[in-house]
Amino acid sequence: MKGSRPGRDASAAAEVLRPNRLEAKTKTASVPAVILFGSPGSGKGTQAKLLRHCLQGPHISTGDMLRTHILAQDGIGQQTERLIKSGKLVSDDLVNELVESRIVEPDCRSGIILDGYPRTLNQAGVLRGMMARYGFQPAVVHLMVDHEKIVARLSGRRQCPVCGTLYSLKTNPPKISGICDLDGATLVTREDDRESVIRERLSQYESQTRPLLNYFRESGVPMFEINGAGATPDEIMRHICDSLTSSGLFDGANAVEGANASVTP
Repeated sequence: MKGSRPGRDASAAAEVLRPNRLEAKTKTASVPAVILFGSPGSGKGTQAKLLRHCLQGPHISTGDMLRTHILAQDGIGQQTERLIKSGKLVSDDLVNELVESRIVEPDCRSGIILDGYPRTLNQAGVLRGMMARYGFQPAVVHLMVDHEKIVARLSGRRQCPVCGTLYSLKTNPPKISGICDLDGATLVTREDDRESVIRERLSQYESQTRPLLNYFRESGVPMFEINGAGATPDEIMRHICDSLTSSGLFDGANAVEGANASVTP
């Protein structure tokens, strides 16, 4: 979710918990905050979950938070659902407040992994203020993947319209070409797996993300560009953990064993 349109109704705003679990500007040691970027198909969601082995802190996804509110049908959820159905954007103010209310929870004091936030320069600026206010040390991790490989992999996926099973024409093909192994249905290409759609999503990602990466770089936030070509998700995770430890972002006490992976940053 992204956006920069103001104007939340009062009931929705009232449901956002104001930060009252930690006293602003009361710090001990800086707490690591990993800001994770990665294009569609880069494995960003997988890494966000795996990185909890390093930080022992929560994976915070603004998309997940908003979906939770929608399922709960509370004030924020109803407003968000209306905006989505009308093709409008969730305001930066609302997303910023959701993130702020989450990062002051006690389980965030060992570290956090931010996924899907920030998505605008306004959000990035607000986030830097939050990081300073609550004693976090931010670092950007950017997962670098060859876009042509992403296109080839995603456009090679097929799905059974009956049981939902996913196949890869390269790594997990059906026994009979174009036919589901389980129920014999004709496999289909999902709309978001069509090459033209994938390329448009990658283009949008680049145009949206590049200014954010430049902003953090120019602001002096530590940045790690991770090239995971040919590496397994676990190897990439270990390399990220090792990079964060070597940089002094955290002491590595919670890092997984064997963090030195043969991956080129």
